[in-house]
Amino acid sequence: MNALDGKVAIITGAGRGIGRAHALRFAAEGAAVVVNDRGTANDGSGADTGPAQDVVEEIVAAGGRAVANTDDISTWEGARRLVGQAVEEFGTLDVLVNNAGILRDRFITGMDEGEWDAVIAVHLKGHFAMLRHAADHWKARSKAGVAVRASVVNTASASGTFMTLPGQANYGSAKAGIAELTQVAAAELQRYGVRVNAIAPVARTRLTLATPGMGEMFAKEVPDGEFDTLAPENVSPVAVYLAGDACPLTGRVLAVQGGTISALDRWRVGETVETDGPWEIDDLHKRLSAWA
Repeated sequence: MNALDGKVAIITGAGRGIGRAHALRFAAEGAAVVVNDRGTANDGSGADTGPAQDVVEEIVAAGGRAVANTDDISTWEGARRLVGQAVEEFGTLDVLVNNAGILRDRFITGMDEGEWDAVIAVHLKGHFAMLRHAADHWKARSKAGVAVRASVVNTASASGTFMTLPGQANYGSAKAGIAELTQVAAAELQRYGVRVNAIAPVARTRLTLATPGMGEMFAKEVPDGEFDTLAPENVSPVAVYLAGDACPLTGRVLAVQGGTISALDRWRVGETVETDGPWEIDDLHKRLSAWA
């Protein structure tokens, strides 16, 4: 029996890279898939229906079920239409994989308002908008007495969680926000039968190849016969597991690269200093300068 037999899944940004790998694996595991992708360039400009439709045709040719969607998930209405299409086409929604993303890397001194807003909109607002409309569906089903067993898989990143990359103030901030959004959503939606987790993947994609200081590492060729730890397909089994009913996890953020999975914990309390009364500036300097 396939891990996702009978499930209906939305996967955003599923026309290329990790999203495409997810869509193909989810379909192979028995899920009906709504393949969402606007077909934009790395920076979110332009549009092309081809990537989403190509993935759908590949799934259907292999005997699976899939439909394409090109709505903009960074908009409230686009997210609503996407959830509505899944329910209209397949009767319900069981799994939401938030994966869509863009890059507009720039150092803070050169970043303009549009470059900040666009990345925050697609990543952080896009995750929330999709969560909001999917949660409406699951809440209504739960209130109607239906036993909901749903799952959300968000996409964080090494950037913003366990790595600091200059030039990614917008992207890293959005991904850090997604990690926290995952934990808040897990706490809120469990009452409706919904689990919410996130992956922070490290893989070879259009975005990582375009990341300053990392592209060269990701572009290295892997000799024939060797395990390609950066292949996007290595991430998808983890997404499938998190989406399946057998998974008990919720509120977790998992870093995934090749054959390695690491649990990421939220900010921890580290070194601590205390005083019995109000702080004096000289005392602060004496005690905190050692942390530099």
